[in-house]
Amino acid sequence: MEFVQAKNQIKQKFMEYVSEHLTPSKSKNQYICPFCASGTGPKATGAFTVYPEKNRYKCFSCGLSGDIFDLAAQIERISDKKAVFRFLADKYSLQVDYQKPANSCSEPEKKKSTAHDYSQFYKSANAHLHETAYHRGISISTLNHFGIGFVSDWQPPNNLNAPKTPRLIIPRSSSSYLARDTRQDIPDWQQPYSKQNSPDKISLFNISALKNTKKPLYIVEGEFDAMSICDVGGEAVAVCSTSNIHSFLQAVKETLSQKSAVQPFIVAFDNDTAGQKATETLSNGLHELNMPFCVYNPYGSHKDANEALNADRMKFQADILYGMEHISELTADRQNKEKSAYIQKNSVSAYLNEFLDGVSESVYTSAVPTGFRALDYVLDGGLYEGLYGIGAISSLGKTTFVLQIADQIAENGNDVIIFSLEMSRNELIAKSLSRKTAMITLHSNRDMSNAKTTRGILTGKKYSGYSTEEKQLINTALQQYRQYSDRIFIIEGMGEVGVETIRAEVEKHIKNTGKKPVVIIDYLQILAPHNEKSTDKQNTDHAILHLKRLSRDYKLPVIVISSFNRENYSSKVSMQAFKESGAIEYSSDVLIGLQLMGTGTKNFDVDEAKLRYPREIEAVILKNRNGTTGKKIG
Repeated sequence: MEFVQAKNQIKQKFMEYVSEHLTPSKSKNQYICPFCASGTGPKATGAFTVYPEKNRYKCFSCGLSGDIFDLAAQIERISDKKAVFRFLADKYSLQVDYQKPANSCSEPEKKKSTAHDYSQFYKSANAHLHETAYHRGISISTLNHFGIGFVSDWQPPNNLNAPKTPRLIIPRSSSSYLARDTRQDIPDWQQPYSKQNSPDKISLFNISALKNTKKPLYIVEGEFDAMSICDVGGEAVAVCSTSNIHSFLQAVKETLSQKSAVQPFIVAFDNDTAGQKATETLSNGLHELNMPFCVYNPYGSHKDANEALNADRMKFQADILYGMEHISELTADRQNKEKSAYIQKNSVSAYLNEFLDGVSESVYTSAVPTGFRALDYVLDGGLYEGLYGIGAISSLGKTTFVLQIADQIAENGNDVIIFSLEMSRNELIAKSLSRKTAMITLHSNRDMSNAKTTRGILTGKKYSGYSTEEKQLINTALQQYRQYSDRIFIIEGMGEVGVETIRAEVEKHIKNTGKKPVVIIDYLQILAPHNEKSTDKQNTDHAILHLKRLSRDYKLPVIVISSFNRENYSSKVSMQAFKESGAIEYSSDVLIGLQLMGTGTKNFDVDEAKLRYPREIEAVILKNRNGTTGKKIG
């Protein structure tokens, strides 16, 4: 439920909470004040009045008032408002959505009060430590180490109307401490207030040990428990309240972020229901931080560390030291397992057998010939697993060149998937048929004027004007194309096809046909962007890296057509010419640039060269990870 709804439900529990925790006096709706003890006089009439219709209280003796949150903060010894809310929400089993924006579920934030500095108070109290024998079995040296003090007439700093009582002062930080009543016989009405906090937010006890200790670190609930463990040679941090566990986890997280070494933890909360619940909460948090820890009970049948210390100091010390040795062994075992797993996953030795299997399998896996002999020679037989980049200036014939490779691969018995992001399926088919009419005519020494352009193939109304020989030529080209057309797969796309779509289609093809295709993308710069907010270069680099991963994951060739930068139109092809991408230069296995013959020479005119028929084009091998580079194929 939302925060506001939960808050209102908790407020309705006010009288239930009052009945559970306060002692009624003789008058209706009046109770013994938990702050000033009004109501303990001879007439047992209290000034602490509750208002059931408003779910609030007011003490007319000490002047304090509030609602269930204020009352619980004092009785439960929780000074942080958020922690009070969480405590009550858990107490009444409310599932609260804490992720809602603060301005939609909470009251306007009050100005944070300046934290008190009790440093001088601690020094003064420590000077009087000798005045009390309330040491709870802990040595004077340990008490002094933690700056423990004594005040014979302590009053809560925020309630000077409260009765004065002798208190052991336990500093947690410069702005937070616990005042522990040292009397042997405490009146029943004061028992709930025998442990009182300073009015500031409860701090963790001995949290500096998180960074400074070289020992495994016990995590306990109370300050006396932590000091008991330290007194027998261990090291411990006390959370001081089970509602403070999130503060401890945050301290661990901050320490880790500073690259500080953190010792393994031993979770040793109290032997009771609350301790078990707190153990589960802390364990889940430590798991998320990937911190080494163990849950261990060094107390036997005793409730906590201090009780176990006073029952049998020697046994308690042995149990504490055993826990430290145990977590050290567990940590060493974990480190050994992590080391072994790392070596197994990353060292070359772990992959030698796989490597040898791959070599054996390669006997049956030959290169995929492109159908261009000179190109296949340079590529050591044809296309292998890897990323092939083919680039050229606009309108130079990149698609025509790669489409011919696709047709020749399919004619040789291999599947090809073409992702055509600019041209339609019909245009690509027409291009193939047009090329075939030219090749048939050329090989038969017939009139080249009969060969048809792409438009001549696509425009149906022109067929009525074609001669019988021209129609027969188109029909022959179609019959040849039909023989391998079931191995050509063309997927159209305009702005919506990205690398994720390409991977999905390749996976589908392999699943349905059992064959690994040669993948062709025409062209790189118009792939759907991975992120609309990224630059063109960032999106193009992302596409290249994922296409490279596709080739590696499925062990197949991927051919990517790329445009050139405009400033490279009149200069020789180079790796820097590939548009919008530095990744293609580094990630490709083979990089081929197409250029007009004569490009880069003096007085070269690119427009004039394009008008020549036939155009003279050469392929330059700019990069060849497993062969020679710089070779030109005319």
